[in-house]
Amino acid sequence: MTISPTTGAPWSRPPPGVHRIFAGPLPPEATGMEDPGAPKEVAMRVGRIIGVLDPGGAQLSALRLTEALGALGIVSTRLLVGDATPAGLALAERFHLPVEAFRVSEGITQETSLQWTPCEGFAEWLAPRLTQVDLVHGHMFGAWWAAAAAAPCGVPVLASEHNALTWPAQDHTAAAARAAARLAVMFAHGPAAGAFAERIGLPPDRILPGRSAIGTLDRRPIADLPVPRITFAGRFREDKGPDLLVEAVARLADPPPTYLVGDGPMRSRLLSLARQRGLADLVRLPGWVPAPERWMAGSSVHVVPSREEAWSQSAVLGLGLGVPVVGTRVDGLQHTLGSGRGLLVPPEKPDVLAAVLADVLAGHRPDPTPGRRYAAEFTPPAVAARYAEVYRSPRCQLTDGIFSR
Repeated sequence: MTISPTTGAPWSRPPPGVHRIFAGPLPPEATGMEDPGAPKEVAMRVGRIIGVLDPGGAQLSALRLTEALGALGIVSTRLLVGDATPAGLALAERFHLPVEAFRVSEGITQETSLQWTPCEGFAEWLAPRLTQVDLVHGHMFGAWWAAAAAAPCGVPVLASEHNALTWPAQDHTAAAARAAARLAVMFAHGPAAGAFAERIGLPPDRILPGRSAIGTLDRRPIADLPVPRITFAGRFREDKGPDLLVEAVARLADPPPTYLVGDGPMRSRLLSLARQRGLADLVRLPGWVPAPERWMAGSSVHVVPSREEAWSQSAVLGLGLGVPVVGTRVDGLQHTLGSGRGLLVPPEKPDVLAAVLADVLAGHRPDPTPGRRYAAEFTPPAVAARYAEVYRSPRCQLTDGIFSR
């Protein structure tokens, strides 16, 4: 039991598995103040907003960043979330971060989610929760749009865009341009996100390269995993291209066991495809796991067969583990695996992918040194130091913009 810093009243953390999802008036301690149980001096209070909280790379990166910034005195006592799934809430629980969610549902769709959609109700819900913060950072369009609308005057608003803006339902570029006037900085994760920031009117000095914090570089594989093996880690969605990997494995003369680590809407389709290609015993889907590096460590080759990819955490994790990484020549992924760090193939070409996989499995592996050096830049402490520098910089005093809905 601890004491609220604002009221002096008793305040306890929610028990494991319980998340405060406030729908009515807020208790004072829910407006951004630091949990007094934390043994660190608070230098800055950040309102961190995520459009969609479910088990995904952008979400994991934001959670790791929040945790690492706390060691620097930059605290977010809770995540403010637009849409959350139960699995996403459980993920935040692993980081000991309470969550306040605007909506909770198992059935979040891309067409209606607050990753892609501006929502007045979400902005109104956020406003009283941002009254005692020094800075607001929104991750995904729906979050930074609402942050721009809800943040108090004089409080800097920062944005992170982790994807190419493909607008699965309706084009909201005009709404994004109006919100851009309120942004001090946008962190663009990949060339497509950077080009979008320019299109909506952000000047170059307010567009910075985004950095995602990867998991631990634990080189101890799970016991009894077969060698050789191929790995993939990510969501089972069209843009990630796991079906292309299955098609490529089917073209190998002697395919090894292939582990697709993750989950998503394509799961049933992938299992069916593996059966159709005679790979039912070789293509294995262990589900979503909190530490994919334990499956990737010691892999013969890690594959990132994306159709779209701003920046791949699993690719960088593979590089850091010293595993050969093969990926597609799309958006930011071609930079990630460029300069001799990995191997690149054209997208949507399973025949070419199969040929490169066969070559790597035969022992033709790139030098792991450049990849390991690159991956070291994306450990949570390294990424947190960079964001802390920006948060504290004069550029985050650029708060004169007016957001007109």
